[in-house]
Amino acid sequence: MSSTHQPSSSLALPREEAADAPLPTPMRFGLVDSFARPHSYLRVSVTDRCNFRCGYCMPVEGIVWRRREELLTDDEIVSIIRLFVRHGVTKVRLTGGEPTVRPGLVELIGRISTIDGIESLGLTTNAYDLERLASPLRDAGVQVINISIDSLRRDRFLAITRRDHFDDVMAGIRAALAAGYPSVKLNVVVMAGVNADEILDFVELTREWPITVRFIEFMPFKSNGWQKAELYPYAAMVDDIQTRYEIEAEEVEPHAVARTFRVSGHRGKIGFIASMTRSFCAGCNRLRLTADGKFKPCLFSVPELDLRDALRGGATEEELVTRIRAALWNKQREHPPMELLQQQEGRSMVEIGG
Repeated sequence: MSSTHQPSSSLALPREEAADAPLPTPMRFGLVDSFARPHSYLRVSVTDRCNFRCGYCMPVEGIVWRRREELLTDDEIVSIIRLFVRHGVTKVRLTGGEPTVRPGLVELIGRISTIDGIESLGLTTNAYDLERLASPLRDAGVQVINISIDSLRRDRFLAITRRDHFDDVMAGIRAALAAGYPSVKLNVVVMAGVNADEILDFVELTREWPITVRFIEFMPFKSNGWQKAELYPYAAMVDDIQTRYEIEAEEVEPHAVARTFRVSGHRGKIGFIASMTRSFCAGCNRLRLTADGKFKPCLFSVPELDLRDALRGGATEEELVTRIRAALWNKQREHPPMELLQQQEGRSMVEIGG
């Protein structure tokens, strides 16, 4: 289906408004960019390593893993998160790579969860080790768990991840539901000609499971082989789903990246993250910290601010915040078009943090 197709107005993804023109100088309070967007959400990658090999996330040829001394220590992660929280961050999510391969993750989360001011602490995982870790992570303080899974078919799961761990992941999902997380979400990267024919199968999971399945448009990153022909747009997903299900849009939360819908007669919900055909840049409140301590105001930012070396060099909190605000001030109004992103040099997704 053509990516130019538009959903009906009732299902259209809303756009938030940013300032029409950049403001003149960085603010001296909060974490606000030049388009007056406040930032309260920090995504922290705790490792660049992963036990899966999904092609859209990691180049086929692999990457050179960071040495242990190049990665942020537990103390450094806690210190940096605490700094961001003191200046307006209320939501923190830990990512990778695959975060569960980091030694001592449960203990690290326990420390992060005690930081005063964090209102939501989440984790994104491939669920390979979640059957064992679901309850310990919940007890440590994780409130929201997002699970990345792109196929419900064993052979296709193997082809996408290059690992034969389908049963482990399904067991992990069930363990997360049993552990009593307030929110369990499945993240599905939809690719035309790869797994787009499974959209209805994923929706069917929400009939009995109290989960939110979020369908994500395929995004271009360094060496992930992105082709526009593989982009399966939000509008096409909605059309597919409405052939079988009745869906009703929920009220949009401020800064939400996904548009969420109730499915008639189902316990769970579905959502759409249409980063390519309907970007949410205007209302973006996200900041990113890579596993090696680089601050990225945007997922697609090429310039990065090195907080690790600044911290190890003895920079004061005031100096760090000044540098962070200056970097944030240079955040663009929106990410470049798809075709330019495809050509842009930068990190692969596994190196940035999912």
